[in-house]
Amino acid sequence: MLRYTLTRGALLVAGLLVSSVIIFLTLRVLPGDVAQLIAGTQASAETVEALRQSLGLDRPLIVQYLEWISGVLRGDLGTSQLSGASVSAELLEKAQVTVPLGLMALTIALLIAVPFGIVSAMLRGRAGGTAMSVSAQAVAAVPVIWAGMMLVVVFAHWLGWLPAQGFPRTGWATPGKAFEALLLPALTIGLVEGAMLMRFVRSATLQAAGQDFVRTAAAKGLTRRRALVQHGIPAVGLSIVTVLGLQIAGIIVGSVVIEQLFTLPGIGRMLVADVGTRDLVKVQSELLVLTGFVLIIGFIVDLVHHAIDPRQREAA
Repeated sequence: MLRYTLTRGALLVAGLLVSSVIIFLTLRVLPGDVAQLIAGTQASAETVEALRQSLGLDRPLIVQYLEWISGVLRGDLGTSQLSGASVSAELLEKAQVTVPLGLMALTIALLIAVPFGIVSAMLRGRAGGTAMSVSAQAVAAVPVIWAGMMLVVVFAHWLGWLPAQGFPRTGWATPGKAFEALLLPALTIGLVEGAMLMRFVRSATLQAAGQDFVRTAAAKGLTRRRALVQHGIPAVGLSIVTVLGLQIAGIIVGSVVIEQLFTLPGIGRMLVADVGTRDLVKVQSELLVLTGFVLIIGFIVDLVHHAIDPRQREAA
């Protein structure tokens, strides 16, 4: 297990370094000049050039990259080129919205996918199982932004149960209002991601039902359903752990869109705004943090799967 952990850890570090290089270079080839943006359209060429020098934009790219990545390794994500504010401090502030939103969406997705996926597999060939399967496929095909607008119409405008937009200025100092503000966005992401995961859970359950150990348990006197519940469901759990990293990545991508729709002051909304203003230091640090989060989740999922799956331990 230690050797496997070290190997996966080395791959994680390599992935982060490669991602940082790709992010840095990609942002440098985008059109626009942050110095021109800060100075204004009426600024002279000399003023813009002086600003470029003060921001360090005239230095070689390798020097700019090494300065940035060395700061990241020290825990310093840099300062905004527009406001001069600490990127780390702003990310921590925005994470108070994005992280709870992601956790709530993941919880809703699992609460939808696991029970309904298993029941749908058990009712295969019956009207109830077919209805659940068709419903999951329909919801999974819906764009997350369209699902959000429909939920706003139903729960905010028609029923008036939940706020349509915004987040309380007091933040989590008023936890009830903060939870209400995130519930509808989390439900939007959770429904779509849960429908996608439900199809996978259904498929994994059907595959487990055909395994020899389930048939053997049924031959020894257990009903087919009880044999599946007692012996097949743990195998389904392994399959869920395998795709959990991809689901979390989907939730992060969905959060960027949903924060815009619901005007939530999270990392996704800040990222979109910073891309528009060409605040390169903030954008590259925000992208690296999001990428690193996805890679770390994948790393943890790999370790958990390796620890609980006897086949992988035997192979190692």
